[in-house]
Formats: sequence, C-alpha cells, structure tokens
Amino acid sequence: MTMTMTLTVPPRSANSRLAGLPVAVIGAGPVGLAAAAHLLERGLDVVIFEAGSRAGSAIAEWAHTRLFSPWTYLLDPASVRLLEATGWHAPNGEHSPTGGDLLDSYLAPLAHTPALQPRIRLGSRVTAVSRQGMDRTRSSGRAGTPFLLRVEHGGTTTDVLARAVIDTSGTWRTPNPLTAAGLEPTIGADRIVTGLPDVLGRDRDRFAGKRVLVVGAGHSAANSLLALAALPHTQISWAIRNPTAARVFTGADDQLPDRASIGHRVDQLVATGRITLVDQFEIDAIDASDESGDSGAGVRALGRRAGIPFSLDADVIVNATGFRPDLELLREVRLGLDDIVEAPRALAPLIDPNLHSCGTVPPHGVAELTHPEPNFFIAGMKSYGRAPTFLLATGYEQVRSIADELADNHEGARIVNLVLPETGVCSTSPADSGCCGAPDAESATIGASCCR
Repeated sequence: MTMTMTLTVPPRSANSRLAGLPVAVIGAGPVGLAAAAHLLERGLDVVIFEAGSRAGSAIAEWAHTRLFSPWTYLLDPASVRLLEATGWHAPNGEHSPTGGDLLDSYLAPLAHTPALQPRIRLGSRVTAVSRQGMDRTRSSGRAGTPFLLRVEHGGTTTDVLARAVIDTSGTWRTPNPLTAAGLEPTIGADRIVTGLPDVLGRDRDRFAGKRVLVVGAGHSAANSLLALAALPHTQISWAIRNPTAARVFTGADDQLPDRASIGHRVDQLVATGRITLVDQFEIDAIDASDESGDSGAGVRALGRRAGIPFSLDADVIVNATGFRPDLELLREVRLGLDDIVEAPRALAPLIDPNLHSCGTVPPHGVAELTHPEPNFFIAGMKSYGRAPTFLLATGYEQVRSIADELADNHEGARIVNLVLPETGVCSTSPADSGCCGAPDAESATIGASCCR
C-alpha cells in the first residue's frame, strides 16, 4: 500500500494559529452529526471524519434490532431544525424504530442536508490526535496550538489541523472480552460472535440447530436470546455473572414499555425451559470442547459458578458483555479519566452503574466533560467509558453544551436540562447491581437505551 503524507492547513486571516480552523468531530453517528449541527448553528465551521462508508455505519451492523426508546428520545433538536429546512417530517414520536429505521428516516437524510454533506469525510479513520509540534509532555502555549489529527483515507495518510476536537467515535468496535479478567481468550475466536448478530437473517445458518451460549446480563443479550428461541432445534444457554437477571426483567413501572416487554418474554422462556439460565458464572478461559455437537468441534467456557469450578459446552458463543472505549488514538492528548469506569473524572460518579440507570443519570455537559487538554472533548457513548447507562438524548445535550462552550457562551454551556425515562429496576444500593450492574459493562447498542 502506497503511503503519502500531506498537511492540510486552511487559510488564516489573523495572527492566531487557531483562526480559520474548523472544529473536528470524530464519528458521523447520531451524536457526531448532532455536534456538527449545533456548531453550525453557532457559526462555527466543522469537519466530520467517519471511518465507515456511510454515516451511522456502526448502526448499519445492527439495523435488524428494534430500539426500545421511541423516536421522542432519538432526535436531536438542532439536527431536526436542519432537516425541517429541507421539508423533512419527523417520524411518529411514540413509535420505537429499528436501527434501520433510524438510519433511513433520520441519519441518512441528516447526513445529506446541504449544511452537513460537504463537511463529512467518509472512509476517513482518525488514527491519532495530538497538537501541532507538541506531544503530551509539552505545556507552554498548548491551548493556542492547533490540534493535529492523523487521518487515513484510501491508502493516504493526511495530517489535518483543527481548533478543537470532539470525539464521538463510540465503542462499537471495541467489545469487552468474555473472560472475567477482561482479557481476550487465547483460542476459540472463530466460535465467538460479538454485538448483535442477525440471528434470523444473514447469520441464521451459524445458529440454527446449534448449541448456543449467550453471555451477558443486559438487553443486547436479551435481544439475541429472543431471536435464538425462534430457531427450531437450537439449544440455548444464557450465562450471567449476577445472582439474578433483574437487569433484564424490568418492572411494570418501566417508562419504556418495549424494554419491559423484552424482559417479560425472556423471563417466560427461562421459566418454560426454552432457555437455560446459568447464573453466577465467571468465565476464566475458552477451550476446545471434548463434546462435539452436530456441527462438529465446539468450544468450552471454563470458569467458576458461585466459586465452584464449572464449564459449559457450545458450538458458538454470543459475547454480549458490552463494550469499552478505544483510547489508543488519544495517547498524545491529556485525558482526565476515571481509573475504573474510563469516563471523564467529573462524569464518572454521575453514571456509576452500581448507582444509576440511564433514567437516573443527572443532566451534565461541558463542566463534567472537560479534560486537562483545552478544547478537547469525548462525547456520546464513548464518554461513558465502560458504563452502560447511555441514552442518545444524553449525548445530544452533551454536544449542545460543548458547542455553546466553543462559541464562548460559557454560561449557556453550563445550563443543562434533560428529561429521561426511568427504567423501573434500578437500585441505589451498591450491594444490588440493579439495572446497570457493573459486570456487564455497556451491553448496549448505540443509543438504543441503557442496560441492553
């Protein structure tokens, strides 16, 4: 592959090194596009880098999955204003769309608005963020030095300058490993599926008639379990770390009925024996199985159940244990992250999954998202680190606040308002993991709701 290097520097009409430079947004998902819409409303130039071939490329991978948040919680106000200027009409606010609906009825039209389309760079992966001529150890004049983003596109590497950076790249590409130690299994990778496989569609042959082990205590696992139960002759085991599956079995006071319905249906399948629930199971390793199913050699999950050695055999494992942020591209940026959750330090206690559900996370904005690096922000799902409590509406308010801050409306940036649906299951006691227990760190699809 031929590698070339260029330096993109737009013309500047003032002495400031930042003058004339855009704000760089990493990721053209719902929150990234919302960030761009808010910045443009405030007269700030913006460029959006998207590694995929389309806006919302991660969502396209789980387009078959229905969100349990209705449209009311999925639309960003500034983005809606851009769309309405083109004659677009909002979908029914009480209806819960699929990922495909979210793409077709909202994100695709938004990405093609005259305001945003020229600013989106598709197939452009940001591999590093730094300051021009400064690594993270240099301090003098740092705030007035442009950011430098290294961008790969079609075999060419380009260094692009920006006045500020908002990282909304999400966590979809970095799933949590299966093992309780947080490390990747040393064998069996070809038998492990992550995320939300299309069990009844393109991935059907991989699961039909097989022994399937689903690992994870959230609603991503529940969605896969429901789909697997529709396949005849498929044996389903469900492994969770917690003593109960209370995080999935939400109550009647859940303000998102579609989420409560998922839990109720899974509960019934467990009660009838269609799904075998294995609780308190910690996986230490994946090994070759001594027992082979109809499909040939399988794998064995080795670990402990309630502290006693235990194992489960399967032909394929669905890893629904959540995701974690990719921080490698930010090595030269001064981050202030919580040591445990990997969220910004001021935000971490507000989203602690032992204390909060997505509906009990308090409104927050630039004050909680600020890092030691001036004018650098992580927003959206990635800002929550390993916590599973993220809702799209939260991300929209985050980038609204950030946009006000970058537009020098510092007072407005710190006035944050957010109304979120309650989950009906969450505890405030660390002894009860409640809805969003820590062991299943963000078993979630992007923005669908928390505790998937």
